[in-house]
Amino acid sequence: MFFKFSNCYKVFLGPTKSESDMIEFVGSCSKPDLEISRKQCFCYTAKIKAAMQQQCTRLRTQRRENSDLNVFKLLVHIECGILCFSFTDNIPSTPAPFDHRVIKTKRSGIGSFYQIFKNEGALSFATFSSNVTTFFFFQDEVKNEINIMNQLTHVNIIQLYDAFESKNDVVLVMEYVEGGELFDRILDENSNLTEMDAVLFIKQICEGVQYMHQMYILHLDLKPENILCVNREEYQIKIIDFGLARRYKPREKLKINFGTPEFLAPEVVNYDFVSFPTDMWSIGVIAYMLITGLSPFLGDDDNETLNNILACRWDFEEEEFQNVSEEAKDFISKLLIKEKCWRISAGAALKHPWLSNQTLHCKLEAKVCRSDQNCFYLLISLYEEVLIH
Repeated sequence: MFFKFSNCYKVFLGPTKSESDMIEFVGSCSKPDLEISRKQCFCYTAKIKAAMQQQCTRLRTQRRENSDLNVFKLLVHIECGILCFSFTDNIPSTPAPFDHRVIKTKRSGIGSFYQIFKNEGALSFATFSSNVTTFFFFQDEVKNEINIMNQLTHVNIIQLYDAFESKNDVVLVMEYVEGGELFDRILDENSNLTEMDAVLFIKQICEGVQYMHQMYILHLDLKPENILCVNREEYQIKIIDFGLARRYKPREKLKINFGTPEFLAPEVVNYDFVSFPTDMWSIGVIAYMLITGLSPFLGDDDNETLNNILACRWDFEEEEFQNVSEEAKDFISKLLIKEKCWRISAGAALKHPWLSNQTLHCKLEAKVCRSDQNCFYLLISLYEEVLIH
């Protein structure tokens, strides 16, 4: 049966209202003159009816114990001619199986991040929650991210503990880190990043990327915003956001048309084949930014930025690179190369003198000691490297 009430549609999955479960459409249009037609409503109702009937079976069982009518509410939102929807019912959520407290920490583009603690402090993790309306349009990306993260276990890569879909949300349970984005450290005037800081950060990024590439996974969205610091005092980092990552299959030529303009490799701008060197280009851009605080290809707008990338138009600014080592310049020069086949790999980057030469690191460390605390952390890192080698 189908009933129309002003801008609200009620659909009953049964012969009569008293014998069926009810779905309620609540219209919400971004344009005042845009309305939901009767034909559209029937079309979208048919698409979701099969999924809803499975829920109805569960509801009928529960209704034997509860006489209240169970209502599914479909929240309909029309934007640019696209009908978006989500559904909920009136059954209360199951409580968490342990005492906990939730702190909403950040809103992202397609969902919210939360920090969740066990009260006794034994567990701390983060969740990413996206409502089912968003998931309907981004489900391929979310599923791809889950599949890829399930394959990755590395100290410099954020860990996915679990993923599940509830009646209202899609939730990713991830490792929680509290140090903020590397991008924030670059912008923070009080952080005073030095070349040695850049070495410590870039080395870890290369180690994480080397591991990903060994697993035949391309990140394809490396940028300071997608590098998190474990805390605000030390230098350990975690690579995050695998929503755009792809599994690399040498026999299948992969092309992409997404990413952040400042960090796109020339082959992405040209819509050419991408591979491992595509990530290495982004590492070169990050290294440049860590050393100078400047973006090497940034123009007045996206078109100018992309043209700078295609022309590989960048240089070592005299003032910013005045006290930078030749090894650092050489490292960047081996990554910001237009022809991807000439860029060094993550493994080769880790062997480059800028990241591996202990004598150089000691010289940089001598210039870096701004405070006893910083010296302590740097000396510990250098000491650990000496022990490993």
